[in-house]
Amino acid sequence: MKVGHQNHDDNENLPLLAALGLKNICSTLPSRKLDEKWSVDGLKALKDRVEKFGINLDMVPLPLSSAYITKHEYPSIMNGKSPERDRNIDDICQMIKNVKAAGIGAVKYNMSILGVVSTEPTKGRGGAIQRSFRYAEGKQEPALTEAGPVPADVYWERITYFLERVIPVANEYKIKMACHPHDPAMPKGKGWRGVETVLSPEGLKKFVSIKESPYHGLNFCQGTISEGLVDPNKEIHDYIRYFGNRKKIFNVHFRNIEGNFGSFTETFPDNGSVNMLEALRTYKEVGYDAMVMPDHVPKIHNDPGGVKAFAFCFGYIQAGIQMLKMEG
Repeated sequence: MKVGHQNHDDNENLPLLAALGLKNICSTLPSRKLDEKWSVDGLKALKDRVEKFGINLDMVPLPLSSAYITKHEYPSIMNGKSPERDRNIDDICQMIKNVKAAGIGAVKYNMSILGVVSTEPTKGRGGAIQRSFRYAEGKQEPALTEAGPVPADVYWERITYFLERVIPVANEYKIKMACHPHDPAMPKGKGWRGVETVLSPEGLKKFVSIKESPYHGLNFCQGTISEGLVDPNKEIHDYIRYFGNRKKIFNVHFRNIEGNFGSFTETFPDNGSVNMLEALRTYKEVGYDAMVMPDHVPKIHNDPGGVKAFAFCFGYIQAGIQMLKMEG
């Protein structure tokens, strides 16, 4: 395992990441559409710029972000609108081919309509502002998103349509595709604003079985999966083992929460409901050997961009990995 990151890949912050011991990162989004930044030369330039600081560019995000549907780069894919979604999927496939040609081994992406759903934030230690979600308190207004009603079977059809066309390309070019769960999981049969999210902890098992391939797996967001569990401190290990033993974990968002399904607050790794050091032991048990990266850090005083908060998390992860090495 190695500490990783997915933000602050500009020339000002890359020396800081290198000084903190990071040797592997996922870049920020090269561009919101297929353009020169997604060309082979553009991706090689990005890779070269990162590697000048002694850091490997392990992964890039596709323009399939966790944004709300009206802010999507390619909304027709999740809206299921052909033929535009077919043209969009062709763009994604070309990006995958270019990533391979540029010498980068993986991409991450989302299959999101709702984006990251939150309710009013709460304050943590030192007054840190923490993202929270309380299903019972949330205002589902208006009743439907611009995507209209999306029952589970329709959502699965759109996901499957995408995977059937993209995973064969990833398989041919040997590019790992790491998909993020829906954040957060919603009550089955209820959903949120007419959308029944399906990439919940259990839904991810179905997801990885569609178009079986060693290059079809997960951006395993431990925080998001914990949000969908009744007893996250206990149950998270079952999911690490399930996906880890099947080699479906391509990178890890190492985030803790306080609470459980339907009512939680995001925290720093050392003060939530999950024993994160025990989680690292389970990743080691299943032979996971890729990036462990902070995600959704609390907002602390006088910390524009979250640089200080992320640095705290890097240190925690570094210490945890060092602990595992000492344990043998």
